[in-house]
Amino acid sequence: MMVGFQQYVAIFLVVAALLFPPFCLGIRSIPARVIDGGDFLWFDRFAEAPEYRNGRDCPVSAIKEEFQMTSSCDPSLVHVAMTLDSEYLRGSVAAVHSVLKHASCPENIFFHFVSAEFDPASPRVLTHLVRSTFPSLNFKVYIFREDTVINLISSSIREALENPLNYARNYLGDILDLCVERVIYLDSDLVLVDDIHKLWNIALTGSKLIGAPEYCHANFTKYFTHNFWSDPLLSRVFGSRKPCYFNTGVMVMDLVRWREGNYRRRIEKWMEIQRKKRIYELGSLPPFLLVFAGNVEAIDHRWNQHGLGGDNVKGSCRSLHPGPVSLLHWSGKGKPWVRLDAKKPCSLDYLWEPYDLYKHNNRIKDQDHDHSSMGFSSSTVMGYSSYL
Repeated sequence: MMVGFQQYVAIFLVVAALLFPPFCLGIRSIPARVIDGGDFLWFDRFAEAPEYRNGRDCPVSAIKEEFQMTSSCDPSLVHVAMTLDSEYLRGSVAAVHSVLKHASCPENIFFHFVSAEFDPASPRVLTHLVRSTFPSLNFKVYIFREDTVINLISSSIREALENPLNYARNYLGDILDLCVERVIYLDSDLVLVDDIHKLWNIALTGSKLIGAPEYCHANFTKYFTHNFWSDPLLSRVFGSRKPCYFNTGVMVMDLVRWREGNYRRRIEKWMEIQRKKRIYELGSLPPFLLVFAGNVEAIDHRWNQHGLGGDNVKGSCRSLHPGPVSLLHWSGKGKPWVRLDAKKPCSLDYLWEPYDLYKHNNRIKDQDHDHSSMGFSSSTVMGYSSYL
């Protein structure tokens, strides 16, 4: 009786999602069209990943058995959100590969990729690339409208931190389907070496809606300017909290509470203040600290061995923090694929290399290739993902 009821609920969720699609801020629909010839330049850059299958003890999806498809509303799924763009594409592919390789139930993971509307590689092309690299991956690609946040972004100490896509995590509650109630957000410059289901199962206690490793030994005051600390009205935001630094590149997020509390708007308000009165120097991190620091579910440090890319200026080599490792994160200026290609790698960059699916022998020719010979129809590409 219980199994039948669960199947009924699962089927109802699928039908509801199809009949009543949610309003999504920052999402734009794309009319079907044939892929431009120039887009082919992106297609054959990555090798196909190995096929990773579920173990015997993995939960069986009632929706998949009934409809022979995977819905993002399936309650048995682990949801992972990442950004997807041409600059960090190689890192994103390696990150996805690492998640699947170490997952106990890889077929039960659903990836939500957020792509910029004006990226050199269009979202349609990125969809095809993901599908060709991971043929059985459960995923959806969303388009993030840059004008959603562009007028809120202030200059940062590193130009890359001003990319509007860095702020897409602020809008996950609006972008993802309403039936997605919990998500793990991951940056593109990391790899997992442990089962992501362990991270997914971490409880968010009390009023906490964000889970992340905290670093209370860090000098928290340095993340904000003198203008902030000297203003009693602004600095009192931490009056009733004991704030600790946390890195926003790895977060477990309760999207139900996020939406109910309109936390997207709370973050935007601090960004508006930043535009008027310079209160921090970094990009998308400080607004998260202002809203959440001191009320974060502290996750074991093993889930974010960050800073492997050095600082935001030099990007020099760094060593691991003491203790076990479940996730390696090259936050900072230095990226492993860049240093490896330049033949100037740091020792830890070799830990990233096994997950790299980039075809090093592939040399795509921009001028002599006959694009007209590649007849990809719009229906072929649109079948790979949904655009809301």
